[in-house]
Amino acid sequence: MEIIDTVFEVIDMRSFSNLWYWIALAVLWSSTSYWVLGVPYDLIQQARRHGGQAQEDLEDLVRINSGRLLHVIDSGVLVILGIGAFWLTVLAVLGFWYGVEFAQAVFLLLAPMTLVVWTSVRVCRRIAAGENSGEALYRRLIVHRRVTQGIGMAAIFVTAMYGTYQNLSISILH
Repeated sequence: MEIIDTVFEVIDMRSFSNLWYWIALAVLWSSTSYWVLGVPYDLIQQARRHGGQAQEDLEDLVRINSGRLLHVIDSGVLVILGIGAFWLTVLAVLGFWYGVEFAQAVFLLLAPMTLVVWTSVRVCRRIAAGENSGEALYRRLIVHRRVTQGIGMAAIFVTAMYGTYQNLSISILH
């Protein structure tokens, strides 16, 4: 047991003081901001600048990805909403009522992503309603990316402040 105790002393297993948590948070939000509705941002820029094949590829990818998302949402929205609400509630209760730090950390990762999914569904509905080509599509995708980045910045800020508070309060107690 001494080896395991030594490992846990050397490597802090708490979520907010663990480097891997912060790396995961950064990767989550950078990839979420880069992939707009499953389309890489550089493809949006390339299609906007050059048109042609890049624009056709962009329109095809957006049509496919938004159609898939809308199909999933339309065919099982109540089940998806129920399961998502259940797990977010479980994480919130475990984390903030019972004080399980891992549940707090996962909640702070997943809760803002629900806003991103909600805005993605709204954007997909607008695209399906006619904003599916040319400048209207570019504008819609870029605005969605900026909204996603705003949600990400707020989520990172809240997570950093809460994580700092947790780390300070635990270090004061010990």
